[in-house]
Amino acid sequence: MHMSRLHANVAPPAAPANGAIHPAWVRVTHWLNALAAIVMMLSGWRIYDASPIFPAFMFPPSLTLGGWLGGALQWHFAAMWLLVFNGLVYLALNLATGRFWHKFLPLSLRAIVGDLVAALTGKLSHADLRQYNAVQKCAYLFVTGDLIVLVLSGLAIWKSVQFPLLRELMGGYDTARIVHFTAMSLMAAFIVVPVAMVALVPRSLLTMLRGREGRSRS
Repeated sequence: MHMSRLHANVAPPAAPANGAIHPAWVRVTHWLNALAAIVMMLSGWRIYDASPIFPAFMFPPSLTLGGWLGGALQWHFAAMWLLVFNGLVYLALNLATGRFWHKFLPLSLRAIVGDLVAALTGKLSHADLRQYNAVQKCAYLFVTGDLIVLVLSGLAIWKSVQFPLLRELMGGYDTARIVHFTAMSLMAAFIVVPVAMVALVPRSLLTMLRGREGRSRS
């Protein structure tokens, strides 16, 4: 398959006048979202340990945040509000600027499979960091939806009485806890994607820090 070549032929959106691959608002909201998600995950593990859904499975205390249940809850709620407000800003700006449509769409199962095969065989090009391949598009769209489920299921647990409809949509309080745990586990698994991307293409980290690549050497 040559799906990655087909993607390369699609013209990317016009770059900002300063040549930045990622504008400042993308970089700021990206890192704030990452910080909030990691804090929520680590503090959530401590909360889980206080009342495990699966008693046979517990997280090592060294991997948790908060020290005790009360401290973990404070970290968790603080990160939740950061994630909600920063996430809304991120989504709003992506939609308002049209970046969402240019960066993540169109997307098809055939494209995902094609780029996944190319990646596994070492044939996927990373020459143009302005464009996401189909696997990246799928991963980022997936984690966006997963974070939304994470927040909604968390609300169904935290404010179960105040949001009875949300609680019932989640299948009840106990099921909401399972949904929340599953969404958290999927988010933890997603972290492998950007880490692998940085390992394969180290300059991708530079673009998310500085907004652009270093000057090419002639």
